[in-house]
Amino acid sequence: MECKNCKTYLTEESDYCNSCGGKVIRNRLTLRNLFEHFTETFFNYDNKFFQTFLYLFKNPENVIEGYINGIRKKYADVISYFTLAITISGLQLFILNKFFPDAMDMSVWSTKGAEEIQKQQMSSVQEYQSIIMMFYAPLYALIAKIVFYNIKKFNYTELLVIFLYIQAQISIASGILALILLPFFGISFGIFSMFAIPTMILYSAYCLKRLYQISFSRIVWKTLIFGIVLTIVLIIIFAVIAFIMYSSGGLDTIIEAQKAAQHS
Repeated sequence: MECKNCKTYLTEESDYCNSCGGKVIRNRLTLRNLFEHFTETFFNYDNKFFQTFLYLFKNPENVIEGYINGIRKKYADVISYFTLAITISGLQLFILNKFFPDAMDMSVWSTKGAEEIQKQQMSSVQEYQSIIMMFYAPLYALIAKIVFYNIKKFNYTELLVIFLYIQAQISIASGILALILLPFFGISFGIFSMFAIPTMILYSAYCLKRLYQISFSRIVWKTLIFGIVLTIVLIIIFAVIAFIMYSSGGLDTIIEAQKAAQHS
């Protein structure tokens, strides 16, 4: 008998391949064993993803530092976990936009007179959400490298892993909560995000405190500096976007819409 994955020779008693680790499948695929495989993979308490999700709240340093230090079997690896987060975020947006469009109300963040334009901008953000998510982690890692310049515990690549895990955890948790709270409790996406953003900041600070093993007062100070640097970077990015919009005439449309709203 040989492994169906890598063609390595196996004994008849083998349950797993000694070369690639693949499980030996002897039974023909049926709905029953397909369902059993699905439930075992995703709902088993010992499942990597479940354990990763649980311990990123309970002991995030175990998951993140473990991965950095070479422990790759106990928890989900960072790329798989981040990919799962992107999938859940996309599924969340699809379900809410398709079946609960009223829940996607963002009027609480809208500027008077520019609601329609801001809806279009929100639609663009949702369309490119996965790309935006992938942009945040490298940016946060760079800022953390600046903010924690005097603590040489992690290099840039390791910080990138840290923020990929943090971003993934935030996306998975907020995606699941949004699917529960928005459709069934009448909470709009705008209101949800008002509470979600501070929670994200607190969770990120919590993870960094445990990873760097620093005091409460020190992480508060570092978080404030991180926020200031991030604000400066975002102002620069928005300034560039505004310049592009001005060059293309999009900024004039927003200004005219705001003037019309003020005179109405």
